[in-house]
Amino acid sequence: MSSTQTAVQLGHRFADALPELSVPWQADEAPEPRLLALDEALAAQLGLDPAWLRTPSGLGFLTGTQVPDGARPVAQGYAGHQFGNYSPRLGDGRALLLGELGDWPATTDLHLKGSGRTPWSRGGDGLAVVGPMLREFVVSTAMHALGIPTTRSLAVVGTGRTVQRETGQPGAVLARTAASHLRVGSFQLVRATDDTDLLRRLLDHAVARHAPAAADAEVPALALYEHVVAAQAQLVAQWMLVGFVHGVMNTDNMTISGETIDYGPCAFLDAHDADTVFSSIDSGGRYRYGNQPLAAQWNLARLAEALLPLVHPDVDTAIGQAVAVLETFLPRYEAAWTAGMRAKLGLGEDADPALVTDLQALLDANHPDHTGFFRALGTAARGDAEPARQLVLDLAGFDAWAARWLAAHPDADAMDRVNPVYVPRNHVVEAALAAATDGDLGPVHELVEVLRAPYDERPGLERFSTPGPAGTYVTYCGT
Repeated sequence: MSSTQTAVQLGHRFADALPELSVPWQADEAPEPRLLALDEALAAQLGLDPAWLRTPSGLGFLTGTQVPDGARPVAQGYAGHQFGNYSPRLGDGRALLLGELGDWPATTDLHLKGSGRTPWSRGGDGLAVVGPMLREFVVSTAMHALGIPTTRSLAVVGTGRTVQRETGQPGAVLARTAASHLRVGSFQLVRATDDTDLLRRLLDHAVARHAPAAADAEVPALALYEHVVAAQAQLVAQWMLVGFVHGVMNTDNMTISGETIDYGPCAFLDAHDADTVFSSIDSGGRYRYGNQPLAAQWNLARLAEALLPLVHPDVDTAIGQAVAVLETFLPRYEAAWTAGMRAKLGLGEDADPALVTDLQALLDANHPDHTGFFRALGTAARGDAEPARQLVLDLAGFDAWAARWLAAHPDADAMDRVNPVYVPRNHVVEAALAAATDGDLGPVHELVEVLRAPYDERPGLERFSTPGPAGTYVTYCGT
């Protein structure tokens, strides 16, 4: 396979506009780079030749060890509230922004994880290992296929380095893309400096990239804030509809773009339970499945605090205006979630709202498999309710609800277009990652191909749609 790659141009608008928020840096060497996973379609969209990315120079590009002429890789700085506690100095402790692809302002960040220590590393080694990097590749690929805004995984490259964790593990670098890596924590870092000029420059950069119409608003900061509130309300509703539990909704992991970022301890529900927590470090359940909307609202309040100096010179007036926008979050979320639930039930906008609320009560009481139950409702809409019935204990309650629902003539084909058959089942993901760590990439590649078409049921793939064994599944902020 020959390469036709022309010279790659990596912009550095962020580094130029906001030098106070980054440090020029270089990636560590990768002694024996080996391509483990590549999203060829994404590469093509970015103007990158997949054949070239497989060459030594392409692998150097993907690991940050051979950057194009004119590139200015930087480690970005940001602050953040982690599980409610403020950390004034976080930043890219094991990551680099290589630069921006495309024409301003519609640029795409190219970013590395696991590329080595930076000035933000604190006590970490700045490295990453194969399992967690492939995990992000798998889950972000699935999220994109589900239609949920997300950072994208371009490639995972093994470095040939042994990284010490509990044991020695094979090292890897993830190359990912995003509309930007601006976070709530980016604004928090700047707000703490009391540098209003820098805060305004950060605002201008964010507006240009994510909400250009806000530039012409009476109060651009408030217009950007409203844009972020709306985007996050939609995003979290989409998480809830597919049973996604992020696990680490700190303010440094909430993007201004409205994309999902950081897949460290995430997981998908098997049994539907609002109190589900997967992350080993979320001992208080702050980021449990059912609390994700309130956690997002809390984060957005922190963004409002950071933006106040640009909202109005009078603090009380600024607070009042920001709070008025913040108070739209839950209604926006509820509207997005309710519309999504109607779609999952094959119902139109004029459907009885009680069909949604009563089903939610059934789910909360019976804890059926989240993904399997909604997919089985499509079968029920075609006349066979037994697969769905088998997933609940309260058969009388289900039958009474189903009779009302079927009387509304749900559209089964429309349901199948929004209720996936395949999501990243936790036990399947873990088995694939364990095999990859041992050198067998086959299960990961097969899983990724299944997840690229989550709504298309295919014979012989039942193991990818079957819930895992009963018991507590625990995730870790893998590095």
